[in-house]
Amino acid sequence: MPRSKVQGGQEPDPVLVLGAGYAGVSVAQWISHLTRQRTRVTIIDRLPEHVFRNELFKLDQMVRGRQGVNRWSTPVRTALGSTSTPTEFFEGTVESIDLGSRTVQVGPRSLSYSTLAIALGSVPAYYHIPGAEQYTCKVYSLKDAMQAAQSIQQYVKELASGPSPRGPHIVVVGGGSTGTEVASEIADAHWSTGTPGNAPRPSVDLVTGSVPFLMGLDETSIRRARALLMKEGVRLVEGRNVRSVAPHELALEDGTVLPFDVCIWCAGIEAPPVLRNLPIPHGHGGRLRVEATLELPGWPGVFGVGDVIELEDPLSGIPVPATAQAALAEAPYAARNIVARLKGHPLVPFHYRETSTLVSVGEKSAVGVVHRIPIWGTPAHLLKVAVEREYALTRGHGVWPWGL
Repeated sequence: MPRSKVQGGQEPDPVLVLGAGYAGVSVAQWISHLTRQRTRVTIIDRLPEHVFRNELFKLDQMVRGRQGVNRWSTPVRTALGSTSTPTEFFEGTVESIDLGSRTVQVGPRSLSYSTLAIALGSVPAYYHIPGAEQYTCKVYSLKDAMQAAQSIQQYVKELASGPSPRGPHIVVVGGGSTGTEVASEIADAHWSTGTPGNAPRPSVDLVTGSVPFLMGLDETSIRRARALLMKEGVRLVEGRNVRSVAPHELALEDGTVLPFDVCIWCAGIEAPPVLRNLPIPHGHGGRLRVEATLELPGWPGVFGVGDVIELEDPLSGIPVPATAQAALAEAPYAARNIVARLKGHPLVPFHYRETSTLVSVGEKSAVGVVHRIPIWGTPAHLLKVAVEREYALTRGHGVWPWGL
């Protein structure tokens, strides 16, 4: 893909979209739709698959091989679908972004852009805690989630066949939605598949730290989530932050030491390192502070979308969450404003309205709120599964998910 300029009759530089997650793929599709496929778009990602990241907490299904790898991802080119004919996919790692020269370094190649959408997603935040990165598993990518699932399954098999059979002791760090879903999934899963006899179930500790458990959910949903976790045997360890992590030991700030066979880190996310050196204001975890239009301050034509940004809704003043739902809501606004920049039209501000929040708690239960109405148990679970399956099935068949 050569660099090109408008001068001399050459084709203008494309719109570059960095990242092929929920935000990036949706932005690329929206641009193609809004311009009737007349704008060149290049989407860049280090992996050729679009991963259904919201479903990576289903660890036991991974080791049981349910529906294979296609259950968790689909090729980026397939996810873009037929509405994105002029959209090119370029596989490579974004090494740096030069806002001044309007170029992106992808491996050994320098790619220029007319406008830019940064949707590189997030990475785990370890908060400089000694040993946290070295001795824990994570679930923020398909490869990492599979490795975590395989580690648990290995301990289930080894400990079940020992002289004193027991289930593995699992510690999950992080009391948000990801940590809660991972902990409840592990506790409620069928890990005995492929093990001798009836393997004992894992014991699970969920360490929430000083941040309130499931902060942001209503009190009714939090209370129900606590009850469901307790029913599954998950022990909540609240109000104490992690001080350090060593092989098979997690130390809390009050001196408590929790032994573990496997520790899974779900304690928060931050922006990827490649974004830290950009000459713009940064928020918590290195996130990019953006204007209400999702544009970077002082850099016309450069937009942030998804987990990488920090933004307060201009109407409510409430921070927009780093969720797939928010990323999908931001995508059409970012696309409209990218097209507006290309045409010299005014930009429009983004307003976020959260229609639902659902957290899985166990294999067949969930809690949350839908249009301000609390919902829990099997109905909440079925609704969450239906939404996830609709998205995955439409992306997997290259179909536009929202009927445009």
